[in-house]
Amino acid sequence: MEQKFFQEVKKRFGFGCMRLPLKDGDIDYDQVCEMVDEFLKEGFNYFDTAHGYHSGKSEIAIKKCLTSRYPREKYILTDKLTKPYFQKEEDIRPFFESQLEACGVFYFDFYLMHAQQKQTYYHFKKCHAYETAFQLKKEGKIKHVGISFHDTPELLEEILTDYPEIEVVQIQFNYLDNDSPVVQSRKCYEVCVKHNKPVIVMEPVKGGTLANLLPEAREVLDELNPSASSASYAIRYVASEPQVMMVLSGMSNQEQMRDNLSFMKDFIPLSEKEREAIAKIVSIYQNQHLIACTSCRYCVEGCPKRISIPDLFSCYNAKNLFKDWNADFYYNNVYTIDKGKASECIKCGKCENTCPQHLPIRSLLEEVAKTFEKKEG
Repeated sequence: MEQKFFQEVKKRFGFGCMRLPLKDGDIDYDQVCEMVDEFLKEGFNYFDTAHGYHSGKSEIAIKKCLTSRYPREKYILTDKLTKPYFQKEEDIRPFFESQLEACGVFYFDFYLMHAQQKQTYYHFKKCHAYETAFQLKKEGKIKHVGISFHDTPELLEEILTDYPEIEVVQIQFNYLDNDSPVVQSRKCYEVCVKHNKPVIVMEPVKGGTLANLLPEAREVLDELNPSASSASYAIRYVASEPQVMMVLSGMSNQEQMRDNLSFMKDFIPLSEKEREAIAKIVSIYQNQHLIACTSCRYCVEGCPKRISIPDLFSCYNAKNLFKDWNADFYYNNVYTIDKGKASECIKCGKCENTCPQHLPIRSLLEEVAKTFEKKEG
């Protein structure tokens, strides 16, 4: 299945630059260069970044590892306009120009209104952000304007009705969130189909959850093909949808990249037998009690108590799934050293306002505290 929506975009798999490999606390630029080289060599060309990824260093990595090393026609580059970086309409153009400079390009192939939720969307409307992006497109500084979205299908319907000029929609979509009453991936996808908008998929492996399956879930896949990775089924699941133009993967090392390229280079949609296996896995997970955090880390930056919320949720999930004492060790000796514990939450609600999964973080932190901070005596 070749690309059918934007002919300049090769294949249907993109390099998401949100979880780049790290070395000594910084981006491992040498490894990123090697990954970029391999990605392009294998016939792929779509790269996705945002200013907030890696605290601004993702765009720098794009310049160091991609745009300064390859001619402009060799790659497709997507960047985003994010709410914290503009307070009024007059702030947008200077910020946009700084992104072009940081990435080392004169235009973006795709520019997305980032993380659209109800409050975010109304801020964008008030600041005429969409109108500014459409004008930048007229000026040749953007080729295609789109959105990335984290809210209800009703709000997505409103946005696409308000701005029919939108050309593409990026949504969270994976087989665990397909029928989720929180994320509502399938319903959001259907809104895109209704408006004939190509879909870009983020979180196809749900923050790594679907790459590291429960043993009983992995056994289901082993019956099909023990050598195929868990991630391959998750990515192929969403790539098989006809309205999907691109599936993003935040690859953190070359091993992950090589695995992904191996099955996306000559992509084959899921068979009916494979879909039945996925349905079994969904049933297994629906019987678990997990915190559905994808580790996007949007909640961390504004936390006044410096609580590493996604890491504490990961500890909680690991302890409940595997009854592993290591979860206690990491909670007490890694993720709460020089950072806040779950019990230190002051319930300000900033985290919940930025959570794409709409998790009740404050109450979940209470459960985490009960699990790991049992009082003696």
